[in-house]
Amino acid sequence: MSLPYSSTPSIEEESTGRALPHAVHDRWLRPYRPGPWRVVTAALAFLLASYLLIAALIMALAGEGAGAGGLLLVAVLLIVATLRLLRVGVWLSGKGVRQVGYFTTVTVPWSRVASVRTAQQPVKVIGLPRTVQGQALVVTRKGGQQLRALLTDHNADFLGRVEAFDIAADAIESWATELR
Repeated sequence: MSLPYSSTPSIEEESTGRALPHAVHDRWLRPYRPGPWRVVTAALAFLLASYLLIAALIMALAGEGAGAGGLLLVAVLLIVATLRLLRVGVWLSGKGVRQVGYFTTVTVPWSRVASVRTAQQPVKVIGLPRTVQGQALVVTRKGGQQLRALLTDHNADFLGRVEAFDIAADAIESWATELR
């Protein structure tokens, strides 16, 4: 039995190779787990936020209300930014494919998706300006417009995890084939 917040397929889905009859396609699901680079960055940011919250508490108890308020504000902003970082990625549902970026979100209904394919192309390493040759999952809308690469084998979720990239790309391609 899979938990309602789980983003990985259940044992029944893996053994039969097809979706279960219940409404799995009604929720937005991430077809892969967040990668170690994203998780470590988030953990360090939450650790820093906890230190800031403790410092704010100490300053408040010492009578420095303005300093405590400033540290509290910085800690809350850091927590919100980290939660957004954890939401970044590709999400699927019966409605379409959603590409969540740090500042933008693009949702494309399945009816407007022309193709989903893996392509060899220059990709950014962990979102930095440096590019290398790698694999990218590309969605082409009807009308020929391409979305920014959904997944790459060098992003924060798949750097050093080529097999995980292949599994996630296959899952997204199968959803597209099934729901288009």
